[in-house]
Amino acid sequence: MTLLSLLVTSCAALAVLTGQPVRSQSGSAVLSSIKRVSTTTLTGKVMCGYQGWFAVPTDAINRGWYHYKLGNTFAPGSCKFDLWPDMSEMGSDERHAAPGFLTASGEQAYLFSSQNRATVVRHFKWMQEYGIDGVFIQRFASEVRGSGLTQFNTVLENCRVGAGQYGRSFAVMYDLSGLKLGQTSSVKSDWMMLVDSKRITKDSLYQYHNGKPVVAVWGIGFNDGRQYTLQECESLIDFLQNDPKYGGCTVMIGVPTHWRTLDQDAVSDPLLLTICKKADIVSPWFVGRPFTIDDVKAHTQSVVRPDLAWCKSNGREYLPVVFPGFSWHNMKPESPMNLIPRLKGRFLWTQYQQYIEAGSAMIYQAMFDEIDEGTAIFKCTNDPPVGLSRFVDYEGLPSDTYLWLVGQGARMLRKEIPLSETIPPRGTTNVKKRGREGSQGFNLHQNYPNPFNPSTEISYQLPAPTAAEGAADSFVTLKIFDVRGRSVATLVNQAQPEGYHSVVWDGMDTLGRNVPSGVYLCVLQTRSNTMSRKMLLIR
Repeated sequence: MTLLSLLVTSCAALAVLTGQPVRSQSGSAVLSSIKRVSTTTLTGKVMCGYQGWFAVPTDAINRGWYHYKLGNTFAPGSCKFDLWPDMSEMGSDERHAAPGFLTASGEQAYLFSSQNRATVVRHFKWMQEYGIDGVFIQRFASEVRGSGLTQFNTVLENCRVGAGQYGRSFAVMYDLSGLKLGQTSSVKSDWMMLVDSKRITKDSLYQYHNGKPVVAVWGIGFNDGRQYTLQECESLIDFLQNDPKYGGCTVMIGVPTHWRTLDQDAVSDPLLLTICKKADIVSPWFVGRPFTIDDVKAHTQSVVRPDLAWCKSNGREYLPVVFPGFSWHNMKPESPMNLIPRLKGRFLWTQYQQYIEAGSAMIYQAMFDEIDEGTAIFKCTNDPPVGLSRFVDYEGLPSDTYLWLVGQGARMLRKEIPLSETIPPRGTTNVKKRGREGSQGFNLHQNYPNPFNPSTEISYQLPAPTAAEGAADSFVTLKIFDVRGRSVATLVNQAQPEGYHSVVWDGMDTLGRNVPSGVYLCVLQTRSNTMSRKMLLIR
């Protein structure tokens, strides 16, 4: 039977296919296709920091290669990031040629702009696919004016669209770094604008905790010569909590690692502890503190556990920061390349295991897109440009490794998988055991929801290979075809174990373009089995 003969194109047949009348996008029968995260609590959540600060010369904000260039120059030997993003899924309108940057095979290397809505929405798609709850969107208080304000507002709106399409939550985080004496008032003004003009806290995807919208203020109490004062920070927290119109917030504060003991990276001022007692959530910055797995374990005993005890005794909540590794050689050439190795995910996983075991109920993941300091968890390439600038990579692991790993960490936090020092086998990604289904036969289930917009989940069952078939039967392809039999997208093309699997199709083709409304055929194929299902996309 041909692919075309499997497709049904008439409206009457579509009604049979879906079991309900076909309606337009505005029809009330069109189902929501995404399981949305709860926005009522941070408990049980992993929230990523989202910088969103990357720009290219063609952006309307006219900031050039912002956060890519070193100083005023962007060229091999003059850049400020250590990881190169994987651009293979990006559409042509998302790919910007990086001048002079070529891979080992001589191919042009490309970069993205956070001003491009399609790219930011794609990032939220990845969060949804791998089980990451949401983000703290960074707003740099020293730049919330002029082109900087335009830039951050655009990124915020892009994130709101992405969160809406893929059911993720978001909250605003103000980074006070760079503010001068008396300038914390700029945060108050910006928050008032977001509440009044953007109606940010009325967004259904804005993250709440204990019945109040969450807002984070990062950079309180560091001993690195900041000009704004602790008194200003205390006033800002009071405003966000108690102002009659703009207050009523759950305030999370980003503080130094040694906030509790008032030493090392923290100022020696008891007012810092007073501020921590006033804040709702205390989140110490751990990036660059532990260097090795043994360091993580020692850090848990000497810092995390006592922090948790302090917060419990003072009625505060605790949000520890985890990070996958660290490298900022291109920004600071005196610092060694790959300063804190990722150890193929073991460094990050140990932090999850240790902090959860210590009693952490929520976790801040640094960072989703921070390639400057090499802490990014989004897709990065193992084939970066070569030449005067050197880049670290993912040690040969798939570019989605850290998205997957963070999703697994979130599952461990919620006790959906056992607490373990060992990273779960990657083959179990999106594999669900349902009773004895793991040993049942080959099957492709009907996608859900159907009809759908913009995405749908496709689940399928793989049997164990027979002795005669050997391991070859575990290689699986799952492809989408249009009504003319043309390949639209490849969702799976790899060896997989027996059991129940699921994957989400986002309604895009292989070039990242939205496909039009219509009937599509999903085809699951192994060495000896083929099965198909018809699906209806309604834009």
